[in-house]
Amino acid sequence: MRFMVIVKASEASENGAMPTEQELTEMGAYNEELVKAGVMLAGEGLHPSSRGFRVRFDADRKTTVVDGPFAETKELIAGYWILQVSSREEVEQWVRRAPFREGEVEVRQVFESDDFGDAMTPELREQEDRMRATVEQQHGS
Repeated sequence: MRFMVIVKASEASENGAMPTEQELTEMGAYNEELVKAGVMLAGEGLHPSSRGFRVRFDADRKTTVVDGPFAETKELIAGYWILQVSSREEVEQWVRRAPFREGEVEVRQVFESDDFGDAMTPELREQEDRMRATVEQQHGS
């Protein structure tokens, strides 16, 4: 099972405050634990929304680009992990060990091919497998 652990932004992270050396050290140690346990597939911090943008789509497939920053800091993402574990309980145990002193993370399970039932035809599964293999080959993952 794969889970995305979404680290919510704070006012400080949205204002561009960088982590301290101690915070980076603690996060590095935590990330190393995840890697050594074989559960971390990816994990990154994100720049503040002031450096980002959103693309809105309408019913006619026309797009509008909206530059950040965005309001409602509590709804923004400051970073993430993708973890592969055996259960919801396992991912919860890992997240509880994260070295945060405040804030909130959201945990969401990533869809797998089997979750789509009959809509995921053998042809679509084959396409998905081909794309994953290509991405792994391109990026050495």
